[in-house]
Parts: sequence; C-alpha cells; structure tokens
Amino acid sequence: MTSNLLHHKNYIELGETYQLVLPLCLEGLIPNDDSVRLLSHELEELNYTLLYQAYSAKGRNPAVDPKIMFKILTYAYSQNIYSSRGIETACRRDINFMWLLAGQKAPDHSTIARFRTGFLADACEDLFYQMVRRLAQMGELSKETIFIDGTKLEACANKYTFVWKKSVGKWEEKMLSRIEAAVQMLNSEYMQSFHVSEENRTTELQRIVDYLEEYCLSHTVIFVHGRGKRKSVHQRYLELFRRFLDRQLLYDLHHSRFGTRNSYSKTDVDATFMQIYLHCILKDDHMRNAQLKPGYNVQIGVDSEYIVAADIFQDRNDVWTLVPFLKHMEKQLGFRYPSVTADSGYESEEAYDYLKEQKQIPYIKPQTYEKWKKRSFKQDISKRENMKYDEVNDTYTCHAGKTLSALYVKKQKSKNGYESEVTVYECSDCSGCPCKDKCTRAKGNKRLYVSKNFICQRQISYENIMSETGTKYRMNRSIQVEGAFGVLKNDYDFQRFLLRGKTKVKLEILLLCFGYNINKLHAKIQNDRLKSYLFPLKTA
Repeated sequence: MTSNLLHHKNYIELGETYQLVLPLCLEGLIPNDDSVRLLSHELEELNYTLLYQAYSAKGRNPAVDPKIMFKILTYAYSQNIYSSRGIETACRRDINFMWLLAGQKAPDHSTIARFRTGFLADACEDLFYQMVRRLAQMGELSKETIFIDGTKLEACANKYTFVWKKSVGKWEEKMLSRIEAAVQMLNSEYMQSFHVSEENRTTELQRIVDYLEEYCLSHTVIFVHGRGKRKSVHQRYLELFRRFLDRQLLYDLHHSRFGTRNSYSKTDVDATFMQIYLHCILKDDHMRNAQLKPGYNVQIGVDSEYIVAADIFQDRNDVWTLVPFLKHMEKQLGFRYPSVTADSGYESEEAYDYLKEQKQIPYIKPQTYEKWKKRSFKQDISKRENMKYDEVNDTYTCHAGKTLSALYVKKQKSKNGYESEVTVYECSDCSGCPCKDKCTRAKGNKRLYVSKNFICQRQISYENIMSETGTKYRMNRSIQVEGAFGVLKNDYDFQRFLLRGKTKVKLEILLLCFGYNINKLHAKIQNDRLKSYLFPLKTA
C-alpha cells in the first residue's frame, strides 16, 4: 500500500493530517520592525503614472498589479535576490514576499522577467529619483556636497567575444590594398574606370557588384558550383567583389558600434572591455594576468550615506564621466549641490571649468597630490613645480639657471570636444648643460607644456581639500561612497550584471540602489541616526 502511494503526485497522501494553527493572516508573522514594512510604506507614496502608461489600455489585465510587482522586485534586490527564478521561489516560500503580494497569486519567472525588462525599463529612473526627492523632503539629505565615485562591473557577456578598433582598422587597410589590385584587373578586363576610395568604399564596391551582376545577367553567364566545375572569369570577379562588399559591410557595422570606444563585445555590444578587479582575483581570473573583461563603468553620487544618483557609462576612464553625470543628476533631482567631492580620477580642466561656470566648489584631489609629498618628486629637477616662475616675464628658470621662455600657444580638443590652451615653453640653450640628463630626454632644448588655466584651477581645488571642511569631505567620501560600493559588491554580492544592453544594465543598478537606500533608511531609523549627514573628524 505504501509503495503505491510513493508514486502519487499529491504528497499529502503520504503524511498525517495536521491541525490548522492560527493566525491565518500573515500580518502577525511579520515583525513590527521588519524592513519590508518600511519598504512597502515608502514605495506606496510614489507616483506610478509612468509605469501604468507602459501597459496597454486595450490589453488584458496584468497577472499582478504593477505597483506590487515593483515592490517585490525592489525588495528582492535589497535581499540579494536577482534572478527571476530566485524571485519566483521567494514569492512562493518567503512570508515577506507573500505579505507584499497581499493575497495575489505569486508571479512566475517569465512574468517577472517581462516586467523587469519591458514595462519597468522606462519608469524605473523616474521612481528612483522620486524616492531621492522624498528623502530630501524628509530632511535626510544634507544637500551640502555630493560624493562621487565609480567602479567597473562585469557585463553579461562572454570573455572572448572582443572586437578591437585597432585590429578592425588594420584588417580594413589590408583589404583595401587587395581591392585596389582587383579593381585594376577588373578595369583592364572590362574596359571600365572603376575606383575605390578610402572614404566611399562601401558605395563604390556596391556599384561594382551591381555592374557585374548586370553584366552576367545580360550575357547569360552560367554559374557553376561544387567540385570539378570550372567557374568562368565573370563568376569569379562577381564572387570576389561580393566577398569584399560583405567584409566591408561588416567593418562598417563594427565602426558604427565603436563610437568613441576602442572595443566592444559581440554578445553585448554596449559593453566595453576594461580591467575589472574582483574580491577573489585568483578564482575569477584563471589566466592570472588581470585580463580585460566586458563591463560597464558605474557612477554613483552619495549624500548622507544615501545613493542619490546613479548612471552607466561605457568609458573606461572616470575623467570623461563627471560633467555628463552632474548634468544628468541636476536634471533629475531638480536642485544643484553647492560643492562636489571626488578623487583624483575625475580631475580635468573641463571639469574645473564646468564647476566654475555652475558656481560649484570643487573638492577634487589633484592627480599629483600623493607625488607632491614624496622626496623624490621634490628633488626631480625636470618637474615644472620645482622651477622658479616669473609671472611678470612669463618665464621659468631651470635648476641650471637657464630661462625657459614662451614660444607659442596651441589649442587642443579633448574627447568630449572641450578646447583648452597650452603654452609651450622652451629653454634658451641646453647644449653643454651638466643637468640635461636629469632634466630632459629631448635631443634639443627642453620644453614645457603648460595649461595656465588648469594650473590655476588645480591650485584652488588643492587649497579647498586642505582646508578643515575639505579634510572632512575627503574622509567622508572614502567612508560613504566607497563604502556604498563595498556594500553593493561584497555584502550584496553583486559583481556581474544579469541583463544585457546599457538600458537594462542601468535598470539593474537603479533597482540595486533602491534596495540599498531602503536598507540604509531602515538601519538609521533602528539605530536612532536619522538626519546624520557627515561623520566627524577624529580628534587626537
């Protein structure tokens, strides 16, 4: 009898009947100070108009109310549950998720995935900044300064699917030489004057292919395929230039995807190959050479321990992200921070000029800040900082007492189109100087390339960070924004995106920051730390 029951699909038949135990309502099972209650309350106050607009008025009603689905997704990210199948399991087994469902049927993983990548994609950023503005209204944000930092996170792409801009350019140039040789033979064979230029390769190759196709059609050229068949000259020319055209179209596709980048991944074309360091480099990097991996540059802004802004960039260098990040943040928040605190990776003349134009005080550590402290730097006679400068005559005096005068001023453009002026100084005569080996490697006279505006702005920022306020900001930056990344990457164990594409990746990081802010608000409430903005400096 028992053996027959083992094959029954309903496992109730295998056990005893249990007495029903009160309470039936989940309300009594959720602790009064559980973070899920706070999350439900805070998210209930947001405006979900944009989210509901993503649904068609003529379609069927969603399986679960969109507001409740958003609560479930946000709570899942706050509890380190990121996969749609993991969230589905939690909805069926976790009483906190059941409480959020409020009696509605648990959604399956496909419903969760469709909601996250489809309906929520356009509304998540609006909801996130609504929450940030709500924190500001509660008095939880100081609005005094914004701490900015970035990190690289691995994309959901294969490791060895890279496409390099330099390699594409090299193979394209090799193909061009082959095309030019083939065009000469074609012109002599058909008495034509075709020409393939470097600027219009695709158009002119298409014109040649069209001509050959029309020629073969008008002369009823017979095409043969397979082994033992001899192809005609016309078929060979047509197939050759078709291969050239297909290859050129592929190169054009690569260039359109590169943009300003030098690489991308075939399985996630928005991802750029960059160095990504994880907490266990030996386990992750099997080649043990810090290899490049497809990833994204994640930038966040922190105020009073809350993440108030987040964005995704494809640049490997943080210096190009500061200005667009600040512009986007101000547009979303509706207010401007009076000062910006960042590390040396964000220092540039463009950033200084933008902050000056916006009347924001820069607390950016100079890139040479740590070098200035070293004795080796102070004794290096080749450095501009160790030369005497005559402001009246606009000249520098080197260690040997010789004068470096201004030759000319050149203009240079950055990657973002910012134009700066660089003054070029040259020594009067370096021949026979006993200090030349230590001063310069140039065969001729020593030259200095100086941006006066950048030096002036750097000095202002240096004085700012060395003040008492600047010291407090620098300490809090390392605690708050770097601490936030430490929590996200280690405590939340989020080191690789699950979705592909810049839009979906940004959605993931916003959901993660949403959960982080709720947990931070919950911790501050429970520890009686509300309206605590900055950590004080330690007194000796």
